[in-house]
Amino acid sequence: MTEFDPAPESNGAQRRWQAGTDTFGRVYDVVLGVTSPIAYTEIAELADCSPNAAKKHLERLAEMGIARADRDSRPATYERNEGYLEWQDASRIATELSVEEIINRVEALETQRAEYESQFGTADPTAVNVFDHGDHETIHERMTAVSEWQGVIRDIRLYELARQLSQNDGHLIPA
Repeated sequence: MTEFDPAPESNGAQRRWQAGTDTFGRVYDVVLGVTSPIAYTEIAELADCSPNAAKKHLERLAEMGIARADRDSRPATYERNEGYLEWQDASRIATELSVEEIINRVEALETQRAEYESQFGTADPTAVNVFDHGDHETIHERMTAVSEWQGVIRDIRLYELARQLSQNDGHLIPA
């Protein structure tokens, strides 16, 4: 076989999942990987399980706040809950960093945000028209800067949430 020959056909379906991954784990992994609402039947296909099993586990994930369900659509659709992922990230930060380190990081992020606001003359990155300039390089630079600015804003929220968790022994609201 030369390097340009097509890949050989496998005798069996290639396993996407590691041995030992149960149905719930596969459905969980799939729902965390989707970025928009998807029918439970498609999730079942991706998770290598029956539609009934997928729906059962998706309902459980929705009850836990990990997924969001639109039961009015036919078939019902599910998507990951971004708030859950943010909470997970904030919880990890709160565990890994001290309150002082978190506060220092927020201060640095606030400085970056102020620089972007000064650069673009607005406090809202969505108000920036990146296509105001004609040449491709400038447009690309502005798109990159606005994207990074939005990331800074997200990180500020994340680190502030981590600070609250850290200062309140894992709770958002002081006891």
